[in-house]
Amino acid sequence: MTIDEVLAFEEMQIFERKSINVDAKALAISLVAFANADGGIVAIGISDKTKRIEGIDFETEKLNELLRVSFDYCHPTISVMLEKVPCIDYKGRKNHIMLMKVDASPQVHSNQADEAYFRVGDKSKILRFEERLQLTYDKGERHFEDKPVPEAEISDIDLSLVKEYTEKIGYNKSPMEYLKQNKGFVKEKDGKLQISSAAILLFGKNPQDFFPRARVRFIRYEGTEEKVGREMNVIKDVIFEGTILKMIQDSVKFLRTQTKERTYLGSDGRFVNEEEYPKFVQQEIIVNAVTHRSYNIMGTDIQIKMFDDHISVESPGRLPGVVKVDNIWHTHFSRNPKIAEYLKAYEYVKEYGEGVPRMSKELEDVGLNRPQYYMDAFMLKTVVYNNFVDLQNERLKEKRITIDRKNERLKDKKTTIDRKNERLKDKKTIISKKNERLKEKWMIAKVEEAYNKGNITATVYNNVLKILMEFKDTDIIGRKEVREKLGYSDSKAARIIEKMLRLGLLNVLHKAGKGKYRLKNENEE
Repeated sequence: MTIDEVLAFEEMQIFERKSINVDAKALAISLVAFANADGGIVAIGISDKTKRIEGIDFETEKLNELLRVSFDYCHPTISVMLEKVPCIDYKGRKNHIMLMKVDASPQVHSNQADEAYFRVGDKSKILRFEERLQLTYDKGERHFEDKPVPEAEISDIDLSLVKEYTEKIGYNKSPMEYLKQNKGFVKEKDGKLQISSAAILLFGKNPQDFFPRARVRFIRYEGTEEKVGREMNVIKDVIFEGTILKMIQDSVKFLRTQTKERTYLGSDGRFVNEEEYPKFVQQEIIVNAVTHRSYNIMGTDIQIKMFDDHISVESPGRLPGVVKVDNIWHTHFSRNPKIAEYLKAYEYVKEYGEGVPRMSKELEDVGLNRPQYYMDAFMLKTVVYNNFVDLQNERLKEKRITIDRKNERLKDKKTTIDRKNERLKDKKTIISKKNERLKEKWMIAKVEEAYNKGNITATVYNNVLKILMEFKDTDIIGRKEVREKLGYSDSKAARIIEKMLRLGLLNVLHKAGKGKYRLKNENEE
């Protein structure tokens, strides 16, 4: 890591800056919080507020005090790896900063006051008694990654996969050296090599030989609920196996073949392809399930259940550490830190704790609700809803109305003509009452003509009339304005604006912002 990279990093779940003059007890809190959570790096010699480079070379006594913190102020002692990074300090002198690297620990640590801390975002949060107790339990479960797999041998590891990974992270020694010297993937005991669970799951030739249910199952249902017995509604059932990376790649790719898209004219006059679920969300719900599942639960697999109106992902294992359903948006804890770090190299995990907030934002940006989380016995269920069923029902409703009206016209043409005359009479009354807003009678005529030709439905016909009634020709109109004025959904507002553009009733206001319009007047027709 270079000094430029250290300065570019924002303080977050796994990174923090501290002045060389930081109090030893304050540094202990950071080390404890990192060790109890996902690990992290403390950069010593840079002001955490101003990013001023102070360096460490000219503060030997203070530096020695800070180097003793992990022994003197942390219980049990925290293992810290040190790295010096060259820099030019704020006085123009050649200097160094010190990186103190802390791995996620299998133990719960506290400071000299017997206070346990946990890293949450860019803060170190003190744990209550029950949170500390729960963390102790989950730390024990976290050992599963490191447990040796009985009967597994080094021949069960695909060294080409290890080589591919070491090239990604810039490790220059051989794949075998990496396995033996890093993360405890392979250990030697009594003259025999022991292969860890993480090594088999990440680099195994056939991981399911040792973990038969460490797999992803995709089930597609017809309708909006799961049925059994004679009413069973499963229409697709696919299982994905292999290494952690292969299962993620295959299941994400397959899920994208099952989701729908719809095309409509956007507010800028261009056609837009709208996905049933944002691509990042499709990927993240699978990545989270694979990364954080309890692999020591052998009796079931990860299940992706797809319905017409939602996707449900069920992953074995309760929420880990101090993470709960009500704080999952801002609290992070990796049950399987080695798997999480591996996936980060392949850019499936971006930054620790980023995934859930980003999913929520991307869903909200397209008018969908953020993901919902439920605990069901020992399974964590993540549910994401779409709005496609609502849109389909709305189209079916419009289609039924159109068919009904056509049948009415066929049954009694005279009655249909009378009703049209009534509407024309009503419109004349509307125009006279809204004289200040609807002087452009040509608009009414154009809408009527489109309806008579069957170019628009009765629902669209009525919705366009409402807009003509509610907005003046000086008003700025966009999705937001239609939503607020008429109480429509975002997608419904977009479709109405699209129809009005095609009918030539709107002018595009380029200077008012993207997707803004106003009603045309008669001279602009």
